[in-house]
Amino acid sequence: MIEETKLEPIKIDERTYRIEDSVVRCLLFIGDHRALLVDTGIGQSGSLKELVSSITDKPVMLVITHADGDHIGCAAEFEEVFMHPAEMPYFFTSAEKGTKASAIWEGDVIDLGGRSFEVILIPGHTPGSIALLERENRVLVTGDSVSGGGPAFMFGDVRSFSAYIPSMEKLVGIMDSFDEIYPAHGEFPIAPKAVENSLMCAKKLVAGELTPMDPPFELPAKMYMSDGAGFFY
Repeated sequence: MIEETKLEPIKIDERTYRIEDSVVRCLLFIGDHRALLVDTGIGQSGSLKELVSSITDKPVMLVITHADGDHIGCAAEFEEVFMHPAEMPYFFTSAEKGTKASAIWEGDVIDLGGRSFEVILIPGHTPGSIALLERENRVLVTGDSVSGGGPAFMFGDVRSFSAYIPSMEKLVGIMDSFDEIYPAHGEFPIAPKAVENSLMCAKKLVAGELTPMDPPFELPAKMYMSDGAGFFY
C-alpha cells in the first residue's frame, strides 16, 4: 500500500524541477514562454496544480509519458492532457470523466521558448508510452520504460516485450543525443547505459535465459534481474 505523503519539489536548476510523490515523480520544465509538466503522480498527496503554480506563473502544458494510475492521479486538475493517441484507450479506463485528452505524435517538438522537447514513441510498457528528448541540455525523460534501479512492471494486458525490445533498440540508436536519463522511479538521474541494460535484460528474459524470483512484495508476477536491470513479469 502506498502511504500518503506531501508533494516534494526539488530544484534541479533554475528552470527545472522534479516533484517527488512517494514512489513516483513528476517533472517540471520552464521555458521562456510556457512550462511543461510531465506526469501527475498518484493524486493523493495534495494539489499538483497548486504546487506548480507556486513555482511558475507561466502557462503549463501537461504531457503524460503513459497512463498508469501513478502517473495520472492529478490529471483532472488540468484543462487538457496531452499523450500519444495509442495511450488514450488505457487512459480512459481510469481517468475522470470530462478530462480532455489531446494528441501528441512521434516527432512532435514541444517548444517552451528557449528550450524544446522531441516526442519519441517507445511502446512496450504501455501501447502509447513516450520519451521526451531535450537535445539542448542532453536529457531524456523516459517515464517507466527505463527505470532508475528497481524492476519495471511488464505484466498485465497493456504490456508487451515484442514492442518493448525494439523501443529500447530505438533509444540505443540515439544514445549520442543524451547524457542523462530522468526516470519516473528510483535513482535520479541515471546514465544512458541504463537503456542498454534494459534491452539486454529484456532479450534474455524473452529467450528464457533468466531465473524467475519471488518479488519483494505481493504481485501477480515474478521478478527477473540481469545486466543491472529488471522486470516484474
